[in-house]
Amino acid sequence: MSKLGVNIDHVATLRQARRGLEPDPVAAAVLCTKNGAHSIVAHLREDRRHIQDKDVYALRKAVRNFNLEMSIDPSVVKVALEVCPDQVTLVPERRQELTTEGGLDVVGNFSRLKKITGIFNSKRIIVSLFIAADRKQIDASLELKASAIELHTGCYADVKTRLARSQELKKIRTMARYAHGLGLVVNAGHGLNYQNTQDIARIPEIIELNIGHSIISRAITTGLTAAVKDMVRLCKGK
Repeated sequence: MSKLGVNIDHVATLRQARRGLEPDPVAAAVLCTKNGAHSIVAHLREDRRHIQDKDVYALRKAVRNFNLEMSIDPSVVKVALEVCPDQVTLVPERRQELTTEGGLDVVGNFSRLKKITGIFNSKRIIVSLFIAADRKQIDASLELKASAIELHTGCYADVKTRLARSQELKKIRTMARYAHGLGLVVNAGHGLNYQNTQDIARIPEIIELNIGHSIISRAITTGLTAAVKDMVRLCKGK
């Protein structure tokens, strides 16, 4: 079954609402790892709307298996190369979006991504690409020499009917098997919650699920410890 990576961006979102010191995303990250999270995910956006540079440096020291989500904006790349997280996950990014809206177009941005992927590979930083469950994007990711992919599960999470969800699940399952057969590490995430995670977690080729918003939302009423433990259990298919 899948491991859990907890995205702590929304802890920082709450802090930045007052531009204060609390809640502390680093303290939240440590608590998540103590309660079963395999990795900690943070997205350093170009506009620094939630996670700040100082958080990235502190997280690198505080937790193991630190996964930095990022665009290829030069200011973000600079921080990533200084911090050297365990993994970088390259994602698309638009200033106007509320959250990441889709997978990275690896095919259309191949040349730019090849350069930055090569730099991270030379630093022995694991490179993952956040992509749609699409054969062409998977093939391009392999050609870039990425070590891993993260399949975008937003379409699966957003559909309204049982039939549509079944179709999206089949697509993810098929592409996870295909990517795994090519030797890529397969992760998944986006829009996963306490109702829809189990079916994704049961796909044997998917190693880790990266989940944030639903965990932090539940933590408001149950506390972060319980919220993380409940999601770890679902990732184990229980």
